[in-house]
Amino acid sequence: MTSLPREERLRELGLWPVWVRRGRPAAQPAVGAEQAAGTDIASMDWEALRQAVLACTRCPLHEGRTQGVFGVGDPQAEWLFVGEAPGAEEDRLGEPFVGQAGRLLDAMLASVGLARGENVYIANVLKSRPPGNRDPRPEEVAACLPYLERQIELIRPKVVVALGRIAAQCLLATDAPLGRLRGRVHEYRGLPLVATYHPAYLLRNLADKARAWEDLLLARRVMAGTRPGAGEQS
Repeated sequence: MTSLPREERLRELGLWPVWVRRGRPAAQPAVGAEQAAGTDIASMDWEALRQAVLACTRCPLHEGRTQGVFGVGDPQAEWLFVGEAPGAEEDRLGEPFVGQAGRLLDAMLASVGLARGENVYIANVLKSRPPGNRDPRPEEVAACLPYLERQIELIRPKVVVALGRIAAQCLLATDAPLGRLRGRVHEYRGLPLVATYHPAYLLRNLADKARAWEDLLLARRVMAGTRPGAGEQS
């Protein structure tokens, strides 16, 4: 899949220009977090980016969160796993993929010889928890996506694994269902991307664990350099 500039990708998803609720002023950056505004995110180093996420007020989600959830793992990892958004436990602990879904993700990593924090980085599209664990809204994705984009630029992984429909659609700028996206190698800004099921989904749909295993094997072949071309099925 051809990589598009950020604005074009957001336009394809209907996320550009950023939607603002009529009659409500846009959130202002917190004191000391002025770099978090606008395109300055694209020039931040790792620590500045982390601090910006923790202090972020770019969308109303900051009003109900306990803390921003930046990500966890090796900032020079070859494997990057991207989920949707923090849940209640993630919001409380400040780490993505904890609880039952996190334990399943750890088992998925172990199945291909990986471990959390060892050549692996884990992040989410959103850094703040949506209330009730609802799906992210377009304006929330548009506000938060620059953080993830900068994380990916700084990590420069060898493969990106999108966990779930929302993560895959956001990174690939598509509304295609996950069933059409998984099972093949895509391209995100020159990086190979494999889409698979979110661990929380797999907890409710055990029959799809075998398909998730196939996706992880495909990602492992990408790492080994024995993968099909971008857009081709395994």
